[in-house]
Amino acid sequence: MKIALLSDIHANRQALEACLQHARAQGAEQFALLGDLVGYGGEPVAVVEHVMALVQRGALCVLGNHDALALEPPASPRNRGELGARWTHDRLAQAHHAFLQSLPLTARLGQSALLVHASADAPEQWRYVEDGNAAERSMAAAQAIDPAIRYVFGGHVHAQALYFLTPTAKLMRFAPEPGVPVPVPPHRQWLAIAGSVGQPRDGDARAMYALFDDADKLITFYRVPYDHLAAAAAIRAAGLPAFYADRLEHGQ
Repeated sequence: MKIALLSDIHANRQALEACLQHARAQGAEQFALLGDLVGYGGEPVAVVEHVMALVQRGALCVLGNHDALALEPPASPRNRGELGARWTHDRLAQAHHAFLQSLPLTARLGQSALLVHASADAPEQWRYVEDGNAAERSMAAAQAIDPAIRYVFGGHVHAQALYFLTPTAKLMRFAPEPGVPVPVPPHRQWLAIAGSVGQPRDGDARAMYALFDDADKLITFYRVPYDHLAAAAAIRAAGLPAFYADRLEHGQ
């Protein structure tokens, strides 16, 4: 089975739709949403409802930090992130809030994979997996949950990366090439960061996601062009800070 791994959508409907269409064209049969459905973007209702429909059809979804913040935003926002969370909270209906509230911090994909937004090491603390030490802690935490877990799939970092442990337990980081399948045999431990569907920050405006082939034990990272100018226009039309639109236009 081919499973599409999508994270950090950030209320970007255009990017989500482009990645779903691309994933289906690659043969995706299952979808795993790795958190941060909302935040920054101008269409939280459309994105949450799209994900709710996917979950009703069998997709898996975990909670992200921006989802949690939108559920309980501060009464007096002190920065752009909190302001966006308050704006999002006020636009989501009770059914949307209930859906986000129901999302777990982690989920199992079969017996061998763990889904998490940030790190499997204290997922409620939203720790960034930005280096080998953090990756090793996340992988160790997954093993403590169940030694059968060979793969940890997450997001949060807005970049694509792949880590693995060698037979001598040495941690290695692999920089994936878009569209190039990478063998991920289960005799090793792996941690893959799918990147951000709706908020890339590497100077490339294209959306990111990954596709895991559970049968052939391959993972492929993708960059998908989409109408990022329309997504930026939606942010401006919503009355959110122009900073969010500017950043989206430049992939920052």
